[in-house]
Amino acid sequence: MLHFTEEEYSRRRSLLEAELDRRQLDGMLLFSQESLYWLTGYDTFGFSLFQCLVVGGCEPVLLTRSADNLQAKLTSNIEDIRIWVDGDDARPARDLASLIQDLGLAGKKFAIETDTYGLTAKNYIALIEAFDGIAELVEASDIVSNLRLIKSDEELKYVRKASILADDSLDAAVALLKPGVDEGEILAAMQGTIFAGGGDYAGNEFIIGSGDHALLCRYSSGTRKLSAEDQLTLEWAGAYRRYHSALMRTAVIGSPRELHFEMHKAATEALVRCEEKIAPGNQMHEVFEAHAKTLDDAGFRTCRLNACGYSLGARFAPTWMEREVFRHGARTVMQPRMVFFIHIILVDNDSGTAMTTGRTSIVTNEGSEQLSRHDLEMIVA
Repeated sequence: MLHFTEEEYSRRRSLLEAELDRRQLDGMLLFSQESLYWLTGYDTFGFSLFQCLVVGGCEPVLLTRSADNLQAKLTSNIEDIRIWVDGDDARPARDLASLIQDLGLAGKKFAIETDTYGLTAKNYIALIEAFDGIAELVEASDIVSNLRLIKSDEELKYVRKASILADDSLDAAVALLKPGVDEGEILAAMQGTIFAGGGDYAGNEFIIGSGDHALLCRYSSGTRKLSAEDQLTLEWAGAYRRYHSALMRTAVIGSPRELHFEMHKAATEALVRCEEKIAPGNQMHEVFEAHAKTLDDAGFRTCRLNACGYSLGARFAPTWMEREVFRHGARTVMQPRMVFFIHIILVDNDSGTAMTTGRTSIVTNEGSEQLSRHDLEMIVA
């Protein structure tokens, strides 16, 4: 069930080992599910409980629960799987420290991932206590995260497939837009289209909101029916083999307000200006500055956000966002084969008017390639 070739996994491991050598580290304790998936193919939501992959000084060793034993065997190339036992007296951090000793790695210097949902604060405290006098732990959450930024040809195939699914999902939504339709029907059609196309659950919930909730940037529980004069904001992602391609749109049901037209014009121009800044050698803050200048010049300073997108890749719940964000001061240098999602979000609280647009791009040698087949015209139903 591995989604990549042996050569691809070998290449990734070599990249990781080279970076550990460069930083003079003996190995790494991987807690991020994204890191485990990237390095070995291991695919699970079991990261919500304690698990760790030990890399360096030996073949990779996974410490996990019995519920994920077969999961790891069927979805990864990990051959050495150890189990910590559930119970009131379970101490998986202590079991991990004992494993390090059993592997002859005591006294070594290990990189560790702390900027991850796979290691809770409680487990981190237990880990520090268990490793006292056993091995040195060095925070290095950026190592695999940075290596994952530049995608291989095999990865980009999955990103492109995810983009097709995202576009198909938009088609399914637009076909339903009319007064009286429940938001739940729209969500069901969008998600169902992705599943029918062979896709996966996205890393977080699809965002949907009509009426006043069209101004929100998050999903909230409970749905409503579209009215004769309405607005509907959608932000979603196609997901294929855990790789994401996101889109965002605000559709108008009935007659658009004049402010809808003005916002759409500004948002569309901002998106294009931002995409022009996605190019090798440019830093991520340059994209945000194009976003801010375009919208501020159009008179929408108070309606925009302080960020306008982020990096995408293979992600697990609770978010499909990577760590790199288009914001003021963001210094990440964009390089070919990186994947980014730009969203332009405008909300006017006084009038209750919303307008958004957004799509995913791949950095190329010359600039960027926009993946969606859909144009940027306002959606009116």
